[in-house]
Amino acid sequence: MRADTTDLATARNVPPRAIGFWGGLSANVLNMIGIGPFVTIPLALSALAGPGVLLGWIAGAVLCLCDGLVWAELGSTIPESGGPYHYLREAYGRERAGRLFGFLYLWQTLLTAPLSIASAAVGFAQYFGYLVPSLGEGGRVLPAAGLCLFNTAVLYRRIGEIQKLSMLVSAVVVVACAWVVASGIAHFDMRNAAHFLHARADDTHGFWLGLGAVALIAVYDYGGYNNVCMLGGEVVRPRRTIPLAVLVSIPLVAVLYLGLNMSILGVLPWDEAAKSKAVVADFMQAIHGRIGGTIAVLLILLAAWGSALVVLLGYSRVPYAAAADGQFFRVFARLHPRGGFPTVSLLFVGATSALACFVSLERLIATLMVVQILFQYIAQCFAVVALRRRHAPGDVFRMPLYPLPIVVSVVGWLYLVATSGWPSIVTAVLAVVVGTLIFLWQARRTRSWPFPST
Repeated sequence: MRADTTDLATARNVPPRAIGFWGGLSANVLNMIGIGPFVTIPLALSALAGPGVLLGWIAGAVLCLCDGLVWAELGSTIPESGGPYHYLREAYGRERAGRLFGFLYLWQTLLTAPLSIASAAVGFAQYFGYLVPSLGEGGRVLPAAGLCLFNTAVLYRRIGEIQKLSMLVSAVVVVACAWVVASGIAHFDMRNAAHFLHARADDTHGFWLGLGAVALIAVYDYGGYNNVCMLGGEVVRPRRTIPLAVLVSIPLVAVLYLGLNMSILGVLPWDEAAKSKAVVADFMQAIHGRIGGTIAVLLILLAAWGSALVVLLGYSRVPYAAAADGQFFRVFARLHPRGGFPTVSLLFVGATSALACFVSLERLIATLMVVQILFQYIAQCFAVVALRRRHAPGDVFRMPLYPLPIVVSVVGWLYLVATSGWPSIVTAVLAVVVGTLIFLWQARRTRSWPFPST
């Protein structure tokens, strides 16, 4: 991107468009791979033994592909930074119910963004403990929080420089995953695979509850295919680039994850893998010895760092978008005078992410996903229907088989919520109620919708 274009965008108080297809794809892929599968495969095996685990991963991929079509159409229709905030405001009426939906999205982002970034950082610290066992459980909090603060400093610069870094790390991560999968194929043991295929699910939870738990974990791991939508205002040719980046990233990562699962289950006994705290390290150590396990851990640490970096990059634009729209504290709309990136918003999200690292990784996932489903994902499905009635087709992406992907998405999201357990549901519903009450209090104070102005 030319310097004069950047300066012009900064003068207009908007970030410059500098992210191309490969930058958007790498932002998605790096976010999706991250630390997720390296720490959640044992959780999935504990939730549902036997071939049903693979079915859960496939079901999660299908649900994400349908939801990806929703994101692709919304991102093409309204290519703005902080994407979902604008999707919900526009779809439900900017001066009517859209004010509530936009505020609730901002509210849930303030809750979930630090948790999402911290989950990658905590996973980083968990694998870091493989290299430095003397840290113990309590000593891993500081490396996780330090990673969040370090990433905040890294992102305090022009987006074009970050795009190059993101693409480089994405390439390394994909190559590393391919190496892990190839190692598993070369040392595949049919006895371990047969042991896994003949395993039976624990009757205590039942197959359908277990399937829902695995699918929820899979969706968490696939999450990140929408990261380019958060950066919509900084994407070049967004009506084409955003859908392409979203829809290419999902099958690419799904193939990697299925290969990763099959490789591990062909080398390690499934019950041993289910109890592992660093399953990929144990897997690579079983094949290549201690040196192989160490190299695998170093690559996983790189993936976790990159994931935390791009998630922070995406979420840091949401408070900025709301502030620029006049719906949040004005200070969050500040841009760096030379770099053209949101400064206060970035520093706020980075600092709160460091604080969230004091929450355990296991406790984050279910609540994080259920809150996002109830606050945002289901509302976005209906937002597509509303926006189709107002926007002419033009060169905007339109999902195929409409409205089938929307129906599959809504049914899938409701199923995951129903099987997630009461603690997560109660927490999410309570968050919705509290957010709504805060919105109504503000609306009454400012005499805005739904209260009549004087």
